[in-house]
Amino acid sequence: MTHPDVRSDSRSSAAVLIGRALQWLDAVPYTVLAIPLRLAVATVFWNSAVTKLANWDTAVALFVDEYKVPLIPPVILAYVTVSIELTTPVLLVLGLLTRPVAAVLLGMTAMIEIFVYPLAWPTHIQWAAMLLVLLCRGPGRLSIDEWLRRRLFTQLGPGRGDSSPAKAK
Repeated sequence: MTHPDVRSDSRSSAAVLIGRALQWLDAVPYTVLAIPLRLAVATVFWNSAVTKLANWDTAVALFVDEYKVPLIPPVILAYVTVSIELTTPVLLVLGLLTRPVAAVLLGMTAMIEIFVYPLAWPTHIQWAAMLLVLLCRGPGRLSIDEWLRRRLFTQLGPGRGDSSPAKAK
């Protein structure tokens, strides 16, 4: 039989190890997390555009026959969709206009979920979760957005126009 003190020592050691692991995880900079988010979302939409462009006639036929989005003519919607899918991934990878791009792709994801593939919600909720993080927290420090923000706010002077969460803390 083990002595009660030995059990409490092993529990406290485990608690210390868990506490250290949680502190280490809490210390991971947001930028490190934002990069794979930007790349993952960019990959999804880029691959979709490339697939459409590989056989444009089939893509247009899908918009006409299968994708029943109201109010927008299917051929126009096909062009708009592929344009968004080609441009927004490049902007995400660069970290340029990240928040507006995330908002556009979030809207597009909602349209896909509601009108095109409502049963694919497990996939769409993953896209939405990544996009919401990018919309709310931005692209991280390794981005053109951050470079522009720093450059702009440096020119404005200290304390002018900077409302970033990092500065507020």
